[in-house]
Amino acid sequence: MSQITRVAHTRSQALARLCLPACLLLSYHAWAAPLPIDLFIIDAPPLTLVDDAKGHGILGDAALMAIAKAGYVAHIQVLPWARSQKYVSEKQDLLIAPLSRTPEREDHFTWIAPIMSMDRAFFSLEHRVSSFAEAKRLYHVIGVGLGSAQEEILRAQGFSDKQIHPLTIGENPAQMLLKGRIDAWFNGVPESQYIWPKVSSRKLLMSPALSTVDLYLACSKQCSAEQVHDLRQAIEALRRDGTLSRIQKDYLSQQ
Repeated sequence: MSQITRVAHTRSQALARLCLPACLLLSYHAWAAPLPIDLFIIDAPPLTLVDDAKGHGILGDAALMAIAKAGYVAHIQVLPWARSQKYVSEKQDLLIAPLSRTPEREDHFTWIAPIMSMDRAFFSLEHRVSSFAEAKRLYHVIGVGLGSAQEEILRAQGFSDKQIHPLTIGENPAQMLLKGRIDAWFNGVPESQYIWPKVSSRKLLMSPALSTVDLYLACSKQCSAEQVHDLRQAIEALRRDGTLSRIQKDYLSQQ
């Protein structure tokens, strides 16, 4: 039984023990039944995990806790990441995480609250670069996650279409780097450091962090103001009591 389901179940048991009149009990349940919300995530450990015994990742766990705290029940949905973003943006009252708040995405979503910041860097087996300019000069083919903010960031920095090679998010870019199909992988530092040891024992050369962007829990462009307020308040409460920091520390310590 999920944590969110347990919240609703515990409330029902407590009311039954109070022996409230049947009409009052029915009225309470009509008022208190948690509303369902679809949450779209992607398998991008340790940020979000779709099917893992340890949980749903840093942002996945944080989003689920905030949803439960706000009095809703989450239904996790998984689509290819670019399709998830398009679907959530065009529909109403749907949630998505993790989503970087970039200029290209700004007007397509309702931005509820940041959950963590993420550094991005270049990873290579041959050359460690120190700047975007050096990367543009040295790397002919750079792997980025399909539908990720990394592609937007490189385009904004003037990289050509020939240099940017979108790949399915997950282990695929790491495998392509290992096989020499790409010269470098531009990606989030936590994700790359989590994935690479599962792929190879070879030393991975990392640039300094060249981009830092907040990762958000976001909603459809058309999103209930009450839902946004409830979730924003819940996330800030989790931030104040240290829960967000503890979740991040727990997952990153597993690397």
